[in-house]
Order: sequence, then structure tokens, then C-alpha cells
Amino acid sequence: MFHERLTRAQSKVQQALDDALAFHPDLPVIQAMRYALQGGKRLRAFLVLESARLHGIHEGEAMPAAAAVEALHAYSLVHDDLPCMDDDDLRRGRPTVHVKWDQATAVLAGDALQTLAFQLCCDPALGARRIDLVVALAQASGAEGMVLGQALDIAAETAATPLTLEEITRLQAGKTGALIGFAATAGAILAGADPRPLERYAKALGLAFQIADDILDVEGDPDKAGKKLGKDAAAGKATFVSLLGLDGAKTRARALVDEAEEALAQYGMAADPLRQAARFTISRDT
Repeated sequence: MFHERLTRAQSKVQQALDDALAFHPDLPVIQAMRYALQGGKRLRAFLVLESARLHGIHEGEAMPAAAAVEALHAYSLVHDDLPCMDDDDLRRGRPTVHVKWDQATAVLAGDALQTLAFQLCCDPALGARRIDLVVALAQASGAEGMVLGQALDIAAETAATPLTLEEITRLQAGKTGALIGFAATAGAILAGADPRPLERYAKALGLAFQIADDILDVEGDPDKAGKKLGKDAAAGKATFVSLLGLDGAKTRARALVDEAEEALAQYGMAADPLRQAARFTISRDT
């Protein structure tokens, strides 16, 4: 049931993103944007749509926000892959944007994907509270959220000592968790409802997601992951696995999924897709 819902969301969101870029098809930067938007789990979009449904908002009314978070996420990956950042040449099983085109095109495509995200968040279909959504996305993606996490990650590469568990938790709360937090609370924001239960859900979910990523970096299949694995260990970077051990990281991830599910108690069975999404984060192989 969950995988069917996720697959359906993936298809719908991809169509929305394709429609948003149905102009200047021959320009390299537009081609690069479309390329960057192909594939992926679409978990963030799924969270937007499910949190909207939980608050009585129709899928069509929430779709621009679901597409927006995926455009923002794609921008972050394009820039993160650049030689000045993580210097990766493989993403989702394909050459990264700067490898397929060049660094300048990758920078511009990332910039344009970011602005596309905010354009989508201004869609009138999102209703009267769409400006609140724009503010939330800006906070989640900027110097208070994802960019802060990325900056801390870069700084950690040249730090004299590896990060502590508290420090890496703070780093990942920004780099990974902030955008997941936006996605999970988008429905509450649009409905003018109390977002705090979904904030608690997202905080646990985001951390579990990152721990699962660290575990996959150690014991995952590169062919399934579609990217190079083991880079953090090779670079001597602190991860949840290096700090907690493999078994300890798995135990912590399971406990966080329990926390995420408990945060949804007030929604009853209506929140089952979100509970299944939490379980998916630590059972996935990509």
C-alpha cells in the first residue's frame, strides 16, 4: 500500500515538474534542470502530499508545494556534487550535472532550480497561506537550515578533531532534517493548523533518515544506491556509524522511527501513510 502511494506520488510530482519546465527546451541550462529533476525517492514530496491530506487539503491544491520541495532538493544535490563541495561524479546512477555539462551550467541550473521552488510556492492553487509556506521554505533551506548544515559539514572537513555526536546531530538537523521538516509540516501550514505534532514527527524522521544514509554508506550496494559509497569513512569524517557503531546506529534509527510514529498519535489511522514513510526510511536500500 505504501509503495503504491509513493509510486503514484512520484509520477504525479514528476509531471508537475515537467510542466513547470515546459519552455526553452533547447537551452542547456533548462536541459540540465530537467536532468537533475529525474528520479529520486520523492519522499519529501510524499510528505507534503500526505500532510496536506491529513488536514483536508486536496492533492491538486498541495501539488505545487510538493514539486517545490523537490526542486529545492534537486538544487542542493547539484551544488553539493560540485568539485568545490563534495566533488561527486555520480548521482542516481548517472553522471552528475557538472560532469554531463560543465561547472558553470551546474551552478546556473542549481540557482534556477532554487528560484523555481519559490515560484512554485507562490502558485495561487496553494491558497491564502502560501506566503507562510514561502517563509517556511526559506527558513528550512537557508542559513537557518540546510545551508547552515552544509556549511558545518564543510567546516568539519578541516577541523582538528572529528565532530561529537551532539555536533553531528546539529549538522544533520540542518543539512537533511530541515527540508524534511518543511515537507512534513507543509499541510499544517497551508491549513492554518498546529504544526507541532508534525514538527516532532519530522525531527525524528529526519535524523533516522540520515542515520540510515550513514548505514548505507557502510553496507549498501553502490549499484542500487546510484552513487559512490564509503567516502565518509575514507575521508575520516565522523558519522553516526563511526560514533555509535553499526549496531548502535541501527538501534538508534529504530528508536527514532518509534518516536516519529508516537508523534502522530492524535491523528489516528489517518496518519498511517506517514507512519509507513518513517519505517521506509530505515528499510530502504537507496
